[in-house]
Amino acid sequence: MAKGEMPLQTQAARTLLVVDDERSLRFSISEWARDAGFQALEAPGGAEAMELVRENSVDVVLLDLKLANEDGMDVLRRLREEEPALPVIMLSGHGTVEHAVRATQLGAYHFLLKPPDLAQLEVLVRRSLEHARLQREVDHWRAIPGKEASLIGESAGLQRVLQKLDKAAKSGTATVLIHGETGAGKELMARHLHRRSPRAGAPFIELNCSAIPEQLLESELYGHERGAFTDAKRFKKGLFELADSGTLFLDEIGEMAAPLQAKLLRVLENRTFRRVGGSVDVTVDVRVVAATHRDLKRSVAEGRFREDLYFRLNVVPIEMPPLRDRVEDVKPLAEHFIGRFCAELGRAPARLHPQALKLLEGYRWPGNVRELKNSMERVLLLEADDEIRPEHLPAEITGGSMRLDATGADPFPPGVVRPLAEIEQMAIVHALGVCSGNKTRAAARLGISRQTLRTKLKELSIDDGGEDDAEQP
Repeated sequence: MAKGEMPLQTQAARTLLVVDDERSLRFSISEWARDAGFQALEAPGGAEAMELVRENSVDVVLLDLKLANEDGMDVLRRLREEEPALPVIMLSGHGTVEHAVRATQLGAYHFLLKPPDLAQLEVLVRRSLEHARLQREVDHWRAIPGKEASLIGESAGLQRVLQKLDKAAKSGTATVLIHGETGAGKELMARHLHRRSPRAGAPFIELNCSAIPEQLLESELYGHERGAFTDAKRFKKGLFELADSGTLFLDEIGEMAAPLQAKLLRVLENRTFRRVGGSVDVTVDVRVVAATHRDLKRSVAEGRFREDLYFRLNVVPIEMPPLRDRVEDVKPLAEHFIGRFCAELGRAPARLHPQALKLLEGYRWPGNVRELKNSMERVLLLEADDEIRPEHLPAEITGGSMRLDATGADPFPPGVVRPLAEIEQMAIVHALGVCSGNKTRAAARLGISRQTLRTKLKELSIDDGGEDDAEQP
């Protein structure tokens, strides 16, 4: 631990459910569980057990093989159907190898004889909890392909960002506020921070605050009790609980409504909250990383964002420069996406023509890295095979959105107004160059008819090579 750094808070107590028709055994195991730091629930049968699982945050179940009027295997099967990730340890006073094998096949974590050795039971319970945590993390990553991507680039701006992230990662508690335009890579920054922090082995959970309706966002963040509202038919954990001991990334935090801002501030200050419809405080140990494309200072001044929450989030501010200010990153990013998409298509990586690269580096990228990624995917799917050439690129990249003209000069230098005829001539010459002299394709790119283009060529005395390409593709 770094000098002066606060230790991570202890994890919230886990809930253990004991399902056994022997009252004395339920009592003794529950007393042991409380002494060991667990919360304990008891159920004499399968129906009661299922009800408790639906209404509470149960983390592990101890289930008797032979209940009074039902088979524990049937209860195990029902538990696995409703809560596939919930670890279940089977207990039996007269178990056999056959019982143990069958329980394992149905998804039980382990099988113990009654009365259990409490030291062994504690080891198994803690192992089952750790196994469940790791399984949740693996399932989360598998469900989101491509999230292993990292920040790619060579620019000085990106290197400064990486240095700040690495410094911030040394603390496992300080909140971080990431600023940047849409598509600039704010989520990748948050993942980079998490992977290099003391919480790297714990969950990384993300939520886009602008993608969830306000009335559902509170339930998504903090969970709800059964019956808390019309559609709350069963208990649900929120993302703060799922991210316990890890990192919660709140993207587009500037879109959060004022009432939820107040509740978030309380969680950041006290690390406690109540589920929707709940009456008990839940304690969590979560590092919050927030991101926004908005100017939160202006939002505070306009009364749309709480000033106290802004200062609580803005402990470590980090800004990602837009891609247009990181021209050196365009080439490595484009090559990365080309290699990735070609691999997905099962073919060798395509080459990037130097002139195509020049066009990519001259484009302003209003959609940032996300736009570059989507452009490369579209080009490789629809246009290019073994080489990406200028004519393969989208019109917005090869057309009027470029910062440079064909000579590398600024087409609109400060204080200079060019005649429309000159601008029109530049556009036509550029289109013909991109389309290798093919007037049909050049006219289509310019948004005019081929006959109009021929008329313009004559009016502007542009040498088109004298060849008619009416029959060319």
